[in-house]
Amino acid sequence: MTGKIGTAFVLGAGLGKRLHPLTLVRPKPLIPIFGKPLITFALDHLCAAGVESFVINTHHLAAQFEDLFGGEAYAGRRLKLVYEPDLLETGGGIKNAEPWIGKEPFIVYSGDILTDLDVESLIEEHFRRGNDVTLALRNTGLAAGLTLSADGRLIDIKAGYGHAGSYDFANVSVWNAEIFQRIPPGRKLSFVPVLADWIGRDGKIGGLVLNEREWFNIGSRAEYLAVHRTISERRWKPDYLVADDWPVKVAQNAAIEATARFSGFYSVGANCVVESDAVIEDSVLWEGATIKSQAILQGCVVAGSLVISGRHENVDFTAVV
Repeated sequence: MTGKIGTAFVLGAGLGKRLHPLTLVRPKPLIPIFGKPLITFALDHLCAAGVESFVINTHHLAAQFEDLFGGEAYAGRRLKLVYEPDLLETGGGIKNAEPWIGKEPFIVYSGDILTDLDVESLIEEHFRRGNDVTLALRNTGLAAGLTLSADGRLIDIKAGYGHAGSYDFANVSVWNAEIFQRIPPGRKLSFVPVLADWIGRDGKIGGLVLNEREWFNIGSRAEYLAVHRTISERRWKPDYLVADDWPVKVAQNAAIEATARFSGFYSVGANCVVESDAVIEDSVLWEGATIKSQAILQGCVVAGSLVISGRHENVDFTAVV
């Protein structure tokens, strides 16, 4: 690697509307993946890449971030939570975090994706090319709105991705601090038009295609369950995780009756209770859930300390009415 990135801005302020009702009770970056909050995968990934300081923007249910990161540190690294009373989107969020990011190049990483893409290669590409900004690109099949030249320069990006292109943005990028001069303060603004303008003014906006390794978009309940299925069936674990106890299919302090039955993929969170003859199939139980005797759950998510009885299929249970 020809350069080092010390600070990361991790996006945590989104509303996660497509994941309702789960995100009505928990911010999308904090939903558990086999018992581990989603955003902590991003932080572990960045730690492995040498990042020493994190800035996370928050908005929806911000107090839950405070509960998780109350000591303003993660894995011995500094961590600053920046609350946005009004959502500022990606560009406005970056500008708002300027006082804590500093003047050196930094990474922007979405806190609601799960990936083990090659962050080190992205950083190396940024410094080797002398770029102002370098985006990680993939063929995700979600948008295909970005066009890359043969020499690795981004030559087309438009708000909304309403045009044909070759690649999608993989939600990880490296930025020089010059970006702060290009975003007006206090504005709700995507970084897409900012980059489009910068490209038009001969900015060195690069992209690196990183199709290898895994990249999970968790934008719907189907994708949330599917990532659990994939991890379970493929026994996938990102190599940047140093802990040996993940994935956690059943938390150590969960109380499981001997006659309860589990099949397919499943995740049973801390302090859960699964009573006699209950059936859990292709389902995720967040911490504190109680599944009554002879209940049957298939393709369900139980989000919180709820008591569930009866037979249910493809249902999300939350305390939200």
